[in-house]
Amino acid sequence: MNAPFRSGFVSFVGRPNVGKSTLTNALVGEKVAITSSKPQTTRNAIRGIVHTGNGQLIIVDTPGMHRPRTLLGERLNSVVQATLGDVDVIGFCLPANERIGPGDRFINQQLDAFPRAKKVAIVTKIDAVPRTAVAEQLLAISGLRDWEAIIPVSAVLTDPESRVQLDELLSVLVSLLPVGPALYEDGAVTDETLEHRVSELIREAALEGVGDELPHSLAVTIDDMVERDDRELLEIYANLWVERDSQKGIVIGRGGERLQQVGARARAAIESLLGKQVFLSLRVKVAKEWQRDPKQLGRLGF
Repeated sequence: MNAPFRSGFVSFVGRPNVGKSTLTNALVGEKVAITSSKPQTTRNAIRGIVHTGNGQLIIVDTPGMHRPRTLLGERLNSVVQATLGDVDVIGFCLPANERIGPGDRFINQQLDAFPRAKKVAIVTKIDAVPRTAVAEQLLAISGLRDWEAIIPVSAVLTDPESRVQLDELLSVLVSLLPVGPALYEDGAVTDETLEHRVSELIREAALEGVGDELPHSLAVTIDDMVERDDRELLEIYANLWVERDSQKGIVIGRGGERLQQVGARARAAIESLLGKQVFLSLRVKVAKEWQRDPKQLGRLGF
């Protein structure tokens, strides 16, 4: 007798920069969530869709849980709270190369507010430490709560050889979902709009190589996306928003060199996504202290 088909939602939570977006992309099999070494890279609840023979897993990749210091931070936490109230499984990501700290314990306590969701611990970045360190981390994590499962993984999307235990993780997650039909068409990988995916690729390109302060102040809006009549070229007109004039200078760089690099990186990523040539026009604009201004946050999509 065949196993029943299961479908449902899982969300990966954890401190910023523990590999949640990387894990999402690796399971989906393509890039649906941007990644960066900078905290708070993810700002929306991004859905990635994974299809298996006996199930459909919808991954909701949320911002990292943190103690907010701005209105933007409060709204990002609200996204996390709203998402976790609706999912079937919560995967708590803890990196193998860092000891459990106050931030992890804070998140673990927050999980008690979501009794409906089944809890799985996912030990990420196991490729970064020796096996003995992984074993120590597994033991430490087992003491946090009674988990449905604890699964160590490695999920570097660009290196198939370093993808460890992802099939096992996927199997466990699907087994914990409710019995039900597929919620998305076969072959769908995300329900994000094309405009949002493009804006996120631009933001990812802009995050590369900047200091610790600027990432929080960066936002992207799309003015227009125009397909040429021959349909072989897409024109994209976008804005990079910062909070201060000094940050504008950092993004543009001397003689516009850095902005040109951002444009080149973003254009290559967008062309890879779309499979066609792209003309990308970027303008850098200032929205004073937008992270703390409700009206500005609304205009920028938060």
